[in-house]
Amino acid sequence: MIAVASLIALTLTLTITPYLAGRMKRAGIVGRDIHKADQPEVAEMGGTAILLSLPLALSPFMEGDVAKVLLVFLLFGIIGAIDDLTNLRQSHKVLLSLLISVPAAFLDVSPAVDVFGYTLNLGLLYPLFAVLFVTGSANLVNMLAGFNGLEVGTSAIILGVLGAITEGNARLIALTGMSAALGFLWWNRYPARVFPGDTGTLSLGALIGLVGILGKVEVYAAILLLPHFIDFTIKATGVRFGVRRHGRTRLLPDGTLQAPPYPSFLGTIMRRVRVTEPELVAIVWLIEFSLGLLVWALHLLL
Repeated sequence: MIAVASLIALTLTLTITPYLAGRMKRAGIVGRDIHKADQPEVAEMGGTAILLSLPLALSPFMEGDVAKVLLVFLLFGIIGAIDDLTNLRQSHKVLLSLLISVPAAFLDVSPAVDVFGYTLNLGLLYPLFAVLFVTGSANLVNMLAGFNGLEVGTSAIILGVLGAITEGNARLIALTGMSAALGFLWWNRYPARVFPGDTGTLSLGALIGLVGILGKVEVYAAILLLPHFIDFTIKATGVRFGVRRHGRTRLLPDGTLQAPPYPSFLGTIMRRVRVTEPELVAIVWLIEFSLGLLVWALHLLL
């Protein structure tokens, strides 16, 4: 059944995404691809295709914890859409994320967290932990973004790894989510014909956190989000998130990228290595894949 659901999700995003991208473009819901010489207009809010495809693919399993996971996933998509259309303040986005993560507190899971073979029982604190975990996961994925295929590709890798180390509904959701992301990635890869928008990044990020909770692999999910957490920490200590007023990454005449004038995880890579946009994204994918191998090895050994 996992294979069937995954195939449906992949097929749906492959076919729905270009249609929705066309509709968004005609409606004027577009963004400038600033890392291209001609800065073309690209359809925004393409993540709507993932919002439609995943629940449809999982509709035969729509009960219990699967329904709760999809509810939170869709709610994050709605917040993302509001942000895409109205440009929410970061503080408002976080507060709304906390609110819509509340159903994660009612997932039917143990309050114990496995920390490399040691059990940490959070007891009554676990529901609060679940809400914070999903909120954090969603916003971390949303922050490490801005380059063709980056956020959707890393999310697909993370979901694939989580699907490999979990069982039951967690594996079903993770692998179906990975397939939906891969179908969308076909259109979002360099040169992107559609952007996911916060509609896509927030919902995929929330899905990662939800699978971590449901599959009881919270620590492994956190390891997979290390690049995102490092980016968050650098920005929080360096510029307190006001990155746009400090300037952006620039495209140089030779096609390589000049790091933005503020500290960030991606900027650190650009300062160490002269890279084009596809090369930068490939480096981050490789880092994520390496973390996936580490997580898989730890899961087998511990």
